[in-house]
Amino acid sequence: MTTLKSRLHEDLTAAIKARDEVRSATLRMALAAVTKEEVAGKEARELSDEEVLAVLTSESKKRREAAEAFTDGGREEQAARERAEGAVLEEYLPAQLTDEELTALVGEAVAEARAEGAEGPKAMGAVMKLLKPRTAGRADGKRLAAEVKRQLS
Repeated sequence: MTTLKSRLHEDLTAAIKARDEVRSATLRMALAAVTKEEVAGKEARELSDEEVLAVLTSESKKRREAAEAFTDGGREEQAARERAEGAVLEEYLPAQLTDEELTALVGEAVAEARAEGAEGPKAMGAVMKLLKPRTAGRADGKRLAAEVKRQLS
């Protein structure tokens, strides 16, 4: 078992013993998502820490989007629950890049893309291709794309 997955199991056990309902429900949901990913495809496999991290990132994004939808729909209690679940998942994710760090990374990638001949708004794909591995799990795709557009225009 990967270290991140085993940490999730240990934390779930602790949350159940502490009778922390939100935390235990969130960790159960996360472990179910990891298990679903492990058995997806033609044969079952063990996920690496990076793959478990990708699943947790996806689940965290789902919680953020659900909280926004509930808030827009006037269901603040449900939105608060989704935000609480998102906060639990955030503990397992790497720290997000600050605006300054993101701006610097995008600037470097734009300069590299220009050196390779990509110019203007059409260079968006080339810049994003350079940035994805550098920011994996540390910056939301929307935020990243917005900064790339800003620097390219």
